[in-house]
Amino acid sequence: ILSCKSPIEKYAPMFKKFFKTNDSDKEIKNVPALSCKPLQSEAQLEDIKAQSNVRLQIIYKHSSSCGISSMVLRQLEKSLIEFNGRADFYFLDLLSFRSVSNEVASRFQVLHQSPQLILLKNDTVVAHDSHYDLLQLPIEKYL
Repeated sequence: ILSCKSPIEKYAPMFKKFFKTNDSDKEIKNVPALSCKPLQSEAQLEDIKAQSNVRLQIIYKHSSSCGISSMVLRQLEKSLIEFNGRADFYFLDLLSFRSVSNEVASRFQVLHQSPQLILLKNDTVVAHDSHYDLLQLPIEKYL
């Protein structure tokens, strides 16, 4: 399981290096991390579809070269923490795994966009959206 770190956690070592304080015991406090799994192979899609019969599956398609994607991820991370343990969250880095992204679009009949959030329940895409609109998806409704 990959831990989707908050920007504070991700850059904490750099902050400590460049912004030293007199009190060396001070630590940058970590924000709770969202528990997520990397989506890196097409084979995982069958497992995701099967698990959608047990509980909600959430796929986030992210492009590290897109500023909107990074901004949305930070906001999404905060809102999804409340669903830890109640849904499975998958993170797809589409620059590294373009073929997997294409297979998600084909298999689930959802036009590729980035950033994009796809919700699967009972073998079916129950909701999806992209860009800032994905922050408005009613996830609680599908749990």
